[in-house]
Amino acid sequence: MTGNATGPLAAALAEAEEIIRQAPHVRTEADVAEGLEYLLGTLRGVIEGGQHRGRTHPQLFEATGPYTKMGLDNPDTLYFYANLTDDAEYVVEGRRGTTADLSFQVMAGNYSADERAASHAAFDDRALKIDADGRYSFRMGPARNDDDKGDPGYVVLHPGSSMIAVREVFSDWAVEEAGSATLRRVDAAGTAPGPATVAGQEKFYAKLAEALIGRLQTWLAFPGWFFGDQERNTLYTPRSTPGGLTTQYSSAGIFELSPDEAMVISAPVAGVPYQGFQLGSMWYASLDYVHHQTSLTADQAHVDSDGMIHLVLSEQDPGLANWLELLGHREGIMQFRWQRVDGPITPELGPTLKVVPFDSLADEVPGYVGQRVSLEQWRERIAARQQAFARRGLS
Repeated sequence: MTGNATGPLAAALAEAEEIIRQAPHVRTEADVAEGLEYLLGTLRGVIEGGQHRGRTHPQLFEATGPYTKMGLDNPDTLYFYANLTDDAEYVVEGRRGTTADLSFQVMAGNYSADERAASHAAFDDRALKIDADGRYSFRMGPARNDDDKGDPGYVVLHPGSSMIAVREVFSDWAVEEAGSATLRRVDAAGTAPGPATVAGQEKFYAKLAEALIGRLQTWLAFPGWFFGDQERNTLYTPRSTPGGLTTQYSSAGIFELSPDEAMVISAPVAGVPYQGFQLGSMWYASLDYVHHQTSLTADQAHVDSDGMIHLVLSEQDPGLANWLELLGHREGIMQFRWQRVDGPITPELGPTLKVVPFDSLADEVPGYVGQRVSLEQWRERIAARQQAFARRGLS
């Protein structure tokens, strides 16, 4: 039997490589290499998502992580997804861990280069009844009657609802414990999906090809969507994060620094459950956050006695605890997030920044002496980060 089920995916891979090589920010061989690595993660992500797409027997799966990056993934977050259909009923059960935040979001549609997925519902675990052992459960499904309104144990799936996202957010990787969550479709309990067919696999490969190109084009378009004509080396005033995450505020921008420059960013500890800062590439993906310090939370950062965090972005090592490594990037994304907030993050709680000569950091960084670290201390810091990440991944 002859056929070419994989043909669309093979063609999409070739097209994807061309998209990578022709991306607007690609200037060097290092940019291409990073893009090709990003492509591998993108391919892995769409395959993982595709194999769990079955809407008859969905399960929560993790398709965003250190090797499947997308959407300026937060280094402090574990992301889980499941595909839904708006005419079925589901049960979500779990155990609350000790992490800084746990949230749920029901979305409709897809992210593409032309549109953004719509948020149909977004809430965190404070909306749930959690027992003394940390256990919780809730149901999702189509509207049944007026009694569903205001019931925290039932989430209405409005027409078009197609996916649930679960986000577990760490502020201290070394201490906090992740919880657990499962999802099941009620009417599929005790049944199994049908066997694979050639026609079904041909359709699957064709969808993978479409998803691969769509995902690449989507996240390449996002910096333009979010930042538009915003001046480089600026962070916008904290605002509610687009996309329906009602308890998250953010402040972001694009950095552009030469090797002999540094950026000093100062922000007060806001006193919210989660406050984090990260760097990302122009692929709209996080930088390597396992083996390098490209992100910091308020719990991980050195905090001055006045309650301020002073971050330093630079290519060269300044010998400071709050150094954010650029990893050869002359430009990229920078973003603050504040989560599980009970009120607005006001401008006074937001960041300020300045670009200075690297050689002037001793005069430009408040509390410079207090956050000095030796090379050995830096290696210990990275080793602790690596160990904490490994522990987090197994929790």
